[in-house]
Amino acid sequence: MKTKKAKKEPKEKKIKKVKKPRKIRRTTIVFIILDILVAGGFFLCYGPIKTFRYTIINTSINTKTHQFIAYTFWNNDVVQEVLAASAYIPISDTVNLDDIVIDTSPKDSYENEYDEAILTRDPGNEDYKYMKIKVGNYNAHLVAIYDPSKVELIHSKTFNTGTGQERIKDMCTRMGGVVCINGGMFIDYGWGSDIPMGYLIKNGKIIWSDGNGKANLIGFTNDNKLLLTYATGQEAINQGMRDALEFGPFLIVNGKSLEYVNTAVGGYSRAARVAIAQRRDGVVLFLVTEGTHAAGPNMQEVIQTLQKYGAYNAANLDGGTSAQLTINGNIMNTPKNIYGQVVTGGRRVVSGFGLILK
Repeated sequence: MKTKKAKKEPKEKKIKKVKKPRKIRRTTIVFIILDILVAGGFFLCYGPIKTFRYTIINTSINTKTHQFIAYTFWNNDVVQEVLAASAYIPISDTVNLDDIVIDTSPKDSYENEYDEAILTRDPGNEDYKYMKIKVGNYNAHLVAIYDPSKVELIHSKTFNTGTGQERIKDMCTRMGGVVCINGGMFIDYGWGSDIPMGYLIKNGKIIWSDGNGKANLIGFTNDNKLLLTYATGQEAINQGMRDALEFGPFLIVNGKSLEYVNTAVGGYSRAARVAIAQRRDGVVLFLVTEGTHAAGPNMQEVIQTLQKYGAYNAANLDGGTSAQLTINGNIMNTPKNIYGQVVTGGRRVVSGFGLILK
C-alpha cells in the first residue's frame, strides 16, 4: 500500500538585514562645528572683507586697554596699515574762549529743531534736560546742562590703593552729582583698577599724573568754559584750567571738525562712544551712545550729531565698555563688554565729569 509523501514545507525566504547607518558621534559633530568656526574666523581675520579687522584693530588700539588683541591676530605691519587708513588730521587751532558767551536762558525763537530741543526746558527742571536720540543707526543719550559752573571733574575715592574702584553711578552719588559720565584712561587688569593714566586736575591742582609731558587735556576753566588744550598739567592750570582729565582726540574746535584721512572708515571704526561738548551759549552737552567694542557709531557720526545740536568745542572721552551715563543714581545706557555681555551697574573706572548740585 502506497503512502502519500508528506508535502515539504516551503522554505522561509531569508530577509536581508538592512544595515543601519552609523550614528555620528557627538565628538565628531563638535569637531565639525569647531572647524567651521575656525574657518569662519580665519576668513574674517585674513579674508578680502576689511570691515571686521578694521573694527577689531581700531577699537582695541584706541580704547587703550585692549591693544594686545590686535597684535594677537595680526602682525605689526597689518596693524599699522589699518591705523594709517583710519588716521585723522589733528585740529591745530587753539580754542578761542572769547567765542563762548554764556547765556543759557530760554529764547523766544530758535535756529532749528535741534536748537529748540536743547533750549526748551523740561517743566520744573532748570538744571538739565535728558533726550534719547540717534547717532547714526544707534540709540544714544544726550544731556544738556544749563549751568557750566556746576560741571566738575569726578574721580574714584582713592588712587592706586586697590580699594578705590568705583562705578560712575557710585562716584557720582558720593560727590554730590546728579548727571555724570565717565571720562579718562586707567590701567586695566581686565576688571578695571583705581590707577589713572595721564593727568587729573581738580580745583586748579594736579591730583594725579604719571608723567610731566604734554597731553590732550579736556576740562573747564575758572570762567566755566570748555578748554581743549595740548599742554602739561601746569601749563593748562596757567591757562585757567579748573577741572580736567586727559583723553582725546578733540572732535570740534571753534566750530571746525576733525577730519579723517580715509572718510570711508569714519574714524576708529565702530564702538560705544562718550563725548563732551559746549555750545557757544555755554550749554554743556554730555553724549553717550549704545554699542560694544565692535558695534556703535563711528567718530564722524558722533561729530555730525554734536554739530546738529550746536556744539562749538567737543572732545572724545573713553568709550567701549567704560561708556556710562547716570542720572540720579540710575544708569541710562547699557554698558557691554568686548563679548557683547551686559556689564550690570557699569564698569569700574577712575574719572569723568558730572553736574554737581551740592
